[in-house]
Amino acid sequence: MQESREIIQKSVKEPLDFERQFEPQIVAGTGRYPAYKDVNAQDGFQLLEYWRAVRKRIWLVIGIAVLITTLVAIYMARKPDIFSATALIQVDSEQANPDLVTSDRQRPLTNLDPSYFNTQLRLLESEMLLRRTIKEHNLDTNKDFQRLKNEGTTSALRSMLKSIGLANDTSKKEVAEVDGSTSMTNSSLISADEIAEAVRLAPFVQIIRNNMDVQPVRESRVTTKETRLIQITFLNTDPELAAYVVNGIGETFTNVNQEKRSGTSRKTNDFLQKRITDLTSEIRSDEIKLVDLKKQEGILKTDGEQTIVIDRLSGLNKQLLESENLRKNAEADYFTIKDSPKQLRSLAEAESARFITERQNFLLTLRNETQKTTAGLEAQRRKLLQEFQESASEIKELDVQLASLEESLNKAAQKSNQDIQKFREDAAETLINNLRTKYLRAKEQEDKIRSAFDAQYNEAQGQNTGAVLLKLLEQNIETNQKFLDDLRKQQSSNDVASQGSDNNISVAGFAIPNAIPVAPRRLMTVAAALFLSTLFGMGLALFLEYLDDTIRTTEEIETFLQLPALAAIPAIDSLPKRKLLLVGGSDEAEDERANSELLIYSDSRSPLAEAYRQLRTSILLSTAGHAPKSLLITSSLPSEGKTTTATNTAISLAQTGATVLIIDADMRRPRIHSVFNIENGEGLSTLLSSELSDSNILRVVKVDEGTQLNILTSGPIPPNPAELIGSDQMANLLKKLQNHYTHVVVDSPPITSFTDGVLIASMVDGVILVVHSGKSSRQIVRRSKQLLHDVGARILGVVLNNVNLRSQDNYYHYQSYYHRNSYNTDEKD
Repeated sequence: MQESREIIQKSVKEPLDFERQFEPQIVAGTGRYPAYKDVNAQDGFQLLEYWRAVRKRIWLVIGIAVLITTLVAIYMARKPDIFSATALIQVDSEQANPDLVTSDRQRPLTNLDPSYFNTQLRLLESEMLLRRTIKEHNLDTNKDFQRLKNEGTTSALRSMLKSIGLANDTSKKEVAEVDGSTSMTNSSLISADEIAEAVRLAPFVQIIRNNMDVQPVRESRVTTKETRLIQITFLNTDPELAAYVVNGIGETFTNVNQEKRSGTSRKTNDFLQKRITDLTSEIRSDEIKLVDLKKQEGILKTDGEQTIVIDRLSGLNKQLLESENLRKNAEADYFTIKDSPKQLRSLAEAESARFITERQNFLLTLRNETQKTTAGLEAQRRKLLQEFQESASEIKELDVQLASLEESLNKAAQKSNQDIQKFREDAAETLINNLRTKYLRAKEQEDKIRSAFDAQYNEAQGQNTGAVLLKLLEQNIETNQKFLDDLRKQQSSNDVASQGSDNNISVAGFAIPNAIPVAPRRLMTVAAALFLSTLFGMGLALFLEYLDDTIRTTEEIETFLQLPALAAIPAIDSLPKRKLLLVGGSDEAEDERANSELLIYSDSRSPLAEAYRQLRTSILLSTAGHAPKSLLITSSLPSEGKTTTATNTAISLAQTGATVLIIDADMRRPRIHSVFNIENGEGLSTLLSSELSDSNILRVVKVDEGTQLNILTSGPIPPNPAELIGSDQMANLLKKLQNHYTHVVVDSPPITSFTDGVLIASMVDGVILVVHSGKSSRQIVRRSKQLLHDVGARILGVVLNNVNLRSQDNYYHYQSYYHRNSYNTDEKD
């Protein structure tokens, strides 16, 4: 025979006595079972809960990690290699060359500005330097720079935003800026052409600035960390272009600094070169006129034929040329010094050097003498202190003398500084006044000679005009030739002086093409993407778990509801499939029984049958002494499986040999009659609306032959089910039924939807609350629990229905226990 798996064996001869006087134990007002921990209590180690939440959505985490990592890997694989080139710039102290002579005085040495090094750092990143580098090295015509410019101005994102009107057209804006700048009047600082050129080169400047890094070099091995080295680094996909750009920036920077240091010599050279060019052109023009005049007048020689007027005119012409040259030189010196405050201060400092030395020597002598006198007075004071007190007149007189000497010394030092400052100002003013006076005198002398020349020329017009013009041309050529020689000598001297100006900024190390790329770090980036995407996926899984308010496991029932979990009923879809082979049965009968809700059609070794046996055991052991006689099986919301649970619970209790009655108290949507395939003509509503008698009850109650279960259907649906359920007739009916049956199982409507179940709960020995796994909300179930406690109902526990054994929430709790392999398949008759 097949081994029986029933908890209580059937025995006809010895009927079980379940009769008892059952007093339901009402839970305290808090409605919380003290055996369970508070919902807000912390276990102290939550990592396992976090891992279960992540494990439940492991495919979401894996999918996000794989997707993001794959996208990053593809993106990094498509990115080209980036090479780095580095050059070193050495910035020394800014000192003038003492041998540089631009006039009759030397340049003074300049002191190092504390912010000079930081200024050079900023200048290396300035747009003006980068524009000059681009122009001098033709970087604006480079193919790579052209490509980077086109990519920067026509990116895919900008094109998409521009198509929907969220981005401006930068090309039109640049054209408008250029047109607006060219329409302005040129200023003395910058011209319209230079502004247009700067606008044109702006994209290339931005490309260099985005890929260039300028950092000071620090030495970590010594106490003083600072150095005078600046490191310039440039990144590009072409190593040769990167080195070319870095070297070009260093070369341009040193050239700009050299031009700035020798700016005065360069300006002087420009002035001298202009004067030499003008004189050369004037001499050549006069020589041509002289040859033409000789041919025209037929004059070969004028010696011995000149008159007194012509001789005087020749002398005045020579004096006029000399005075004109003197006036021009004086004018150049005056305006050069006047427009250059720095050069004026340098010359004034040189003029004041002797006076400053004298004043300093005088002050030093005075300080020494005062110190000697002070030392003598202090010695005398110490001697008098041996005889007199501090308040003595002799002591006070010496103190007055000491204070007077100190005050005199301070006043002398202050006066010396004031005299030096005043002398400097007077020297600068005297220098500029002297140059202005010299210029005005030269101009006045020129005007006088020109006036005398004009008068003499008018007098000589009546004489030999050709001879006069010839003589004038010869003298003019001779004078200009001498002045031209002097200018060339000055230019040569200025070039020598300019070459003597040492450049304090130099290239300490030039860049060479690097064969090893520095970016992108593909492996590290992909690994970081994998790590971060995994963290993001885990965070998303935890966030979804936080948003999930449903009950899925028995631990959540005990934690959040503070109620015992009686059993976990597995879902039919998650059960192992087994085709029932019934002897003499058809395929349709087999399918119908396989899909039936009744426990009798399930395999006795299946997880479903084992779950209901566990529920039966929990019910029988729920109270001390005797099992509860009347049970209410209800739920919070519809479609949570309360009817199926009630039916199968009644069947499992009937398998113990007890007489069990199941009542369909759901007079709104009754289902028990359809489950057992019986008529619903008479039922609970019939009994509640008529006189209660044993004959009427036995007539209405039906017996299912297959399960040996007594069934009381709902009967006709009344217009007011709640009034019938809450009447004394219902309470009397339950008492009568408990006298005839071992267990009475009541199926009621959902608690939160209708009040019928709450009314019945106050009449029965215990209530079992059915919760749909993964569907029932914690808040709604808590509300149902509170409603039951408010009427004094005793909740025996909670049944977790429709548990998915394949879910990660329940795999470790139920799968291994309910798996078919855990049963012995080699059963013997």
